[in-house]
Amino acid sequence: MALSDFLSLHPLTAYAAAIAGLLVLILALSAMTGTRRVGPARGRSMNLPFESGILPVGSAQLRLPIQYYLIAMFFVIFDVESVFLFSWAPVATEAGWRGYGAIVVFIFFLAAALAYLWRGGGLDWGPTPRVRPDRG
Repeated sequence: MALSDFLSLHPLTAYAAAIAGLLVLILALSAMTGTRRVGPARGRSMNLPFESGILPVGSAQLRLPIQYYLIAMFFVIFDVESVFLFSWAPVATEAGWRGYGAIVVFIFFLAAALAYLWRGGGLDWGPTPRVRPDRG
């Protein structure tokens, strides 16, 4: 079997082999040409994280509010929803009523999840107003 026959029969394997070869070449070149500093030659600054030439101050641990994670989760959920809807749209006519029913059920579950979040206060991210007792 000639190489051209193998490439025509197994294009993905040939592509993976080419990528692996390129990866090995890049790693070998960087190992040969990179500078090496060991011991005292490294200096104090080589042991610190690089922050654009600015010495770091304080801790790198940053506590983010829970709203940040809620926004991220909502984005992922509704971004995945849009991927499903956009992939369904070009084949809507070929999918027929069965495909239409499936996407309606999908949208119904997403709307129910959104209503649950809204009703539970998951979308109330601003400061809560103070409740003043009646004086009367």
